[in-house]
Amino acid sequence: MLGRGNWGSIMINRMVLAALAVVGLFSGSACAQVSVKVLATDPPGDDVTLARNQNFYLHLGYSTDHPIQIWARPYFQGNPAHAGSNPSRQYEGDGEALGWFFLSNADVQVDEVRISAGDGSFGGTHEVLRYPVHVRGSETVAPGADKPEWVTRLSALDAAAQRANYEKRMNAPIGAGDLALFNGFMLAMLALGVGGFAAPAWGLWRWRGGWRLAAAVPAALMGFVVLRILAGTARDPTSHNLWPFEILYAGALSAGAMLVLALVRFAHNGTRP
Repeated sequence: MLGRGNWGSIMINRMVLAALAVVGLFSGSACAQVSVKVLATDPPGDDVTLARNQNFYLHLGYSTDHPIQIWARPYFQGNPAHAGSNPSRQYEGDGEALGWFFLSNADVQVDEVRISAGDGSFGGTHEVLRYPVHVRGSETVAPGADKPEWVTRLSALDAAAQRANYEKRMNAPIGAGDLALFNGFMLAMLALGVGGFAAPAWGLWRWRGGWRLAAAVPAALMGFVVLRILAGTARDPTSHNLWPFEILYAGALSAGAMLVLALVRFAHNGTRP
């Protein structure tokens, strides 16, 4: 006879095994739905030396039954290499993709490229291929040789997709939430700028003795910033094109200083600021 505790343990173990089987089934099917292969590289070969500011391109063929993005990232001895690699547009069905990377300096080496595909999230992106290749950097200047047709063609497609995405974002209507957030931010910035003037003026009016002298410091700061802007624009009207940000920065310092002074004064005197 099994005790109640043993029976419960058996049921829990069976449930865990069933859950793991389901996860394995789904993860296996998800990976099987995407395949990527390397069709060619530029420069070609298994042992490549990259010149300064030269990219290593991979001509990729892919097949997928759902939208994906594809990234090619260089590695050396199991760790990410010090290099920059390609962003990715969205791919569907069967087609070609362009992967590339460049080395950050001449001392960097690469012994494999790991190609991943998915939606860009941690759980939705998986490694689909490891391509062994030895790439090293050099200080030589890249030759002006013509690129293969596939590099030129796929680079143009990527650039066109980036322009289309940018125009889509720019033309997208602003939602009510985004508009409210923007208006709230602008109001907060306006209050910060006004507070930079109003807070020290209030301290000069209400406080006495050393506290009034302390309040004069942020007041002098705001006055100095305003006079500096006026004097600069009198000499060169383009010298302070970002003057609202100068006011906001000084206003933040002034309001913060007054807040600290008010809290210290309250703790010292035991009275309201």
